[in-house]
Amino acid sequence: MSVSNKLFIMVEAIKKIAQLLLALFVLWNGWILAEIIWWKYHNPTVPTSMMRQRQVEKLSHQQLPEIKVTWVPYYAIPNSLKRAVIAEEDANFVIHHGFDWRGIQFALKKDLQSKTIIAGGSTITQQLAKNLFLSSQRNLFRKAEEAMITVMLESLWSKKRILEVYLNVIEWGDGVYGCGSASQHYFNLPIRAINISQAAQLASMIPRPRYYDKHGATKRLINKTNTIQMRMEQIQIPK
Repeated sequence: MSVSNKLFIMVEAIKKIAQLLLALFVLWNGWILAEIIWWKYHNPTVPTSMMRQRQVEKLSHQQLPEIKVTWVPYYAIPNSLKRAVIAEEDANFVIHHGFDWRGIQFALKKDLQSKTIIAGGSTITQQLAKNLFLSSQRNLFRKAEEAMITVMLESLWSKKRILEVYLNVIEWGDGVYGCGSASQHYFNLPIRAINISQAAQLASMIPRPRYYDKHGATKRLINKTNTIQMRMEQIQIPK
């Protein structure tokens, strides 16, 4: 076989592989789009992608995976918790379109300095995309997929719906997901009964929920809680 024929066969093989990968990519994102449209009117199925990842981690350590989820509709979630979470995680949530460009620039600068992907700069919508469909792995492909899902969520859901689902599926401790389960787990109270300080404490735990579940109210957590309480009144929430 001549060199030109070998080259032709190689090029054709690469084309077929590229076409297959493109087809899989389209199918995957088409499925995600269908889920997002359905979940606009129906609550997401449990476990989510992030919950399944935690289950696998538990099983790998020969531990029984447990998931506690109590769905709370948006109107029943205290405004104090909504304000506290936005203050902690995404102060510009109500005005941006899924991406906080200042936060992204800051995160990119830190990543370039460390030569690894360590800083997130993620908005509430980006975090929700990860929780529903992706994993906690940090790589460029996952960030690109997260960006696409973020655009879908912002285009098809209201800010109110995004925040409602976020507050009901995010991790709040070891096997604890959503604000309804978190309020029972930490305060033995239904979510409607928590006070402003407790709302601020729950918000403070979001970046490291399993750590604070294990170590309790550390000095750092108390300081963060106090800071969030001072900022809450300035925060706008979706109406």
